[in-house]
Amino acid sequence: MNVIITNRYKSMIQNLEIDIIKEMNGEFEVDEIISSFQNFFFQRMILDITAIKDYKNIKKLQKLSISLDMDKVILLLDDTAESSSKEYQSNLISIGIYNFTRNVEGIMYLYNNPNNYRDVAHIHQLAEITEEGSMPNFIVPVHGLRILGVKNITAQSGATTLIYMMKKQLQKNYRVAAFEVNRRDFTFFNDKELISTNDASINSVISKHSDYDVILIDINDSAIAEGMCHDIIYLIEPSVVKLNKFMMVNSKKLDKLKNKKVILNQSMLSSKDVLDFEYESRLKIFFNMPPLDERQTDIHILNAFLTRLGFDRQKTEEIEKKNKILGLFNI
Repeated sequence: MNVIITNRYKSMIQNLEIDIIKEMNGEFEVDEIISSFQNFFFQRMILDITAIKDYKNIKKLQKLSISLDMDKVILLLDDTAESSSKEYQSNLISIGIYNFTRNVEGIMYLYNNPNNYRDVAHIHQLAEITEEGSMPNFIVPVHGLRILGVKNITAQSGATTLIYMMKKQLQKNYRVAAFEVNRRDFTFFNDKELISTNDASINSVISKHSDYDVILIDINDSAIAEGMCHDIIYLIEPSVVKLNKFMMVNSKKLDKLKNKKVILNQSMLSSKDVLDFEYESRLKIFFNMPPLDERQTDIHILNAFLTRLGFDRQKTEEIEKKNKILGLFNI
């Protein structure tokens, strides 16, 4: 069942051929929308942007993005020049809003085919993030760049090695850069293309590689690097010793991983074991990755993982066709 929140475009939205469980009409503070739907189950929310008070302030929409699952929200933009601009739409993408359109056809398209970052990467311009974490004007043009972070949840779950192997495989078809933050573990691979950096330099290092297709980041303990990623995969090594040690230190941390891309890495679990783990942990496992041989050059299971992450080439004509449906500009 679906939720619709309307204001100026009520007549456009309420004629959609979808099942509606709850409807709100008018102009609302962001906090009102959050309190009404943060713990409310819905399939999709169709949100008229003019129903949000002070919606031109991107921080209002950022607050909404933090509190709601934006994968379920379709944002209907208004017809102003600002909403049609590259900068505004890029801002939406930077705060995790990928499903936006300017017409009814676009709403129904996204209803049946929701976007992920890969679908809107051609619109995105990389933000320069300050030390305080704020996002000033978008100054580095990026067409198709995807920044993917990898983070160990259990200690030494193999993030560094996995990034090294992902880079080797992806660079066959993409321009790929790989960074690690606040560590020097890359030195053991004897690969001069692997870059070790720190919190103070990560932004400038990313900017220098803004013309690449993919940037992989071993996040380690860097909140700054984590905030710059478009997507993050979280690694758990599901050995009894590591899981028990992890749970003793922070038993509630697994709760924070719900709806995240959780990978069982260096895993010897069978499919049945994975189902049992999902039941016990209350997590949905994105991928079960066995131990890999970094000396191999083409590993089937790694290819399957990268495909699951969405690494394939979108044709320009497909992007243009989708943009036409959504009422957005073409790059």
